[in-house]
Amino acid sequence: MSERKRVCIIGAGPCGMAALCHFSQAASDVRPEVVCYEKQATWGGLWNFTWLTGTDEFGEPCHGGQYKHMWSNGPKECHEIPDYTFDDHFRCPVPSFLPRAALREYLEGRWTKGEEDLRKYIKFNTVVRNVVYNDASQNFTVVSTDMKAGVSSTEVFSHVIVAVGIFNAPNKPPFDGIEKFEGRIMHSHDFRDAKEFKGQRVLAVGAGYSAEDIALQCIKFGAKSVICTWRTKPMGFKWPKGIEERPLLQRLDCETAYFKDGSSAKVDAIILCTGYLYAFPFLEDRLRLQSRLTYYPDNLYKATLWLGGGGRRLFYLGVQNQYFSYSMFENEALWACRYIMGTIPGEPKSEAEMRMDADKWVKRRQGLKGYHDEVDFQADFVADLSGAVGYKMEAKKIADMFHKWLNDKDADVASYRDQSFQSPFTGTVSRPLKSGWWRTFDDSTESVVKNYD
Repeated sequence: MSERKRVCIIGAGPCGMAALCHFSQAASDVRPEVVCYEKQATWGGLWNFTWLTGTDEFGEPCHGGQYKHMWSNGPKECHEIPDYTFDDHFRCPVPSFLPRAALREYLEGRWTKGEEDLRKYIKFNTVVRNVVYNDASQNFTVVSTDMKAGVSSTEVFSHVIVAVGIFNAPNKPPFDGIEKFEGRIMHSHDFRDAKEFKGQRVLAVGAGYSAEDIALQCIKFGAKSVICTWRTKPMGFKWPKGIEERPLLQRLDCETAYFKDGSSAKVDAIILCTGYLYAFPFLEDRLRLQSRLTYYPDNLYKATLWLGGGGRRLFYLGVQNQYFSYSMFENEALWACRYIMGTIPGEPKSEAEMRMDADKWVKRRQGLKGYHDEVDFQADFVADLSGAVGYKMEAKKIADMFHKWLNDKDADVASYRDQSFQSPFTGTVSRPLKSGWWRTFDDSTESVVKNYD
């Protein structure tokens, strides 16, 4: 009889917890031993709100980057987990766009619905320091530190799943004169409450989801004005009064910002909405994904299995740019779990076949021409994974909702959260908030569940 497999999961956020859920549901004769390391005191990953910024209570880089009054910027129906629907959790229709706390509660409901307490597999307050692949023994040595006890330990695993997310290492580009700026400067990762900027002139550097949402949040909660400055192209929305876009920031002189089109403006605060860097410092070089953020990173089979080293025993979850989120994470986690357990028909393929498959996706990715192309690309990827493992997904229906969502934002970026969508799994149609998102300031779960037409 072969030795029982032993799997290390790094991170207990949505990706890591999805893997734990699927392993826990596997038949006992194929289920491996699993240990999950989580640097925070509880599960949830990015979905845990914290007032801390910079470093956490142990002096480690602060993982969380969510803020008060944050709502989902995509329809919940597009992120619904097939075997734990929003109907399963809330037991009544709720809006398509939910506040942060309600989404975290939904995730936790998924993680606690089974008979087994998944917490027993997780080592909380534990930071992974080093992961090395041993070629001779075909296994991994994992060094970790229990931050509360101040004790380090070393363990050996047959497989490693990296599930630490991609929104925890802020990208902070330099700008000429920034050290002379007289106001506050922060990265969006450290943004916690839009009320801090009431009455202020805010400069949001960036033209992605963070810049879009933080601009709206700041104006909603009383900022005097927001300028979003773009590098490649403007977001181009029909902004509410108080928000405008200008070409890229060029330099700063005290409180004045100068832009590429020759214009200037006085600003009180700068928020760098400039994205994130891939950061896996605990992995040895040959195991580390090194790529720009993209919809299909290089050197990954099924965007999950690392082909650069590690004997095809190292997996990454949730490392691509995302339209799909929870449902894609579930698919990737199930695929990785079943691959490890040897229960996917036709797998493992040869390395040559894997590279050919990965190259096909990368080549298609390189030809994408805009948001709608990206949606269809990711929908096809999710459908490919779910087909391989027989997971119940409705990728085409979800893609259609994403296309509508993109069009809704183009029509009115301040009210797209007032739209309703239909669950692809239960058929339930959501109901919008009575007062609309722009005029809703109580973002507690209780208020939102009751506050619909």
